[in-house]
Amino acid sequence: MPFDALVDQFMSQHPYKAAQRVFMVIDNGSAHRGKRSIDRLTGTWPNLIPVHIPVHASWLNQAEIYFSVVQRKVVTPNDFADLDTLEAHLLAFGRRYEQIAAPFEWKFTRDDLHKLLAKTDTAKPASHAA
Repeated sequence: MPFDALVDQFMSQHPYKAAQRVFMVIDNGSAHRGKRSIDRLTGTWPNLIPVHIPVHASWLNQAEIYFSVVQRKVVTPNDFADLDTLEAHLLAFGRRYEQIAAPFEWKFTRDDLHKLLAKTDTAKPASHAA
């Protein structure tokens, strides 16, 4: 399974191999969702702690964010002469992005969350005690 091979690749190296705990934030992809997946991963790597992002929360998935940037900046429009040209463009973009990438500045703040929750609470019908 490619996902397990990837996990084996980094978990078998320093510093992950010797770490007391390794938190791995993952989405709910078919190769790594569910209790069987967690049991399989932690059975092989007892110091690994898989943390799943919520379902339908791709905006929290850093890999999905990167793929979205690649889609907009490199692959669209899809007018490459051949696969070698596409590969060259993708690799060049990856090298450039490593130089210029900065943390995303989320627009939704904790205050926004509190305001949204307050609106939700006031919109609910009041329960009446008998």
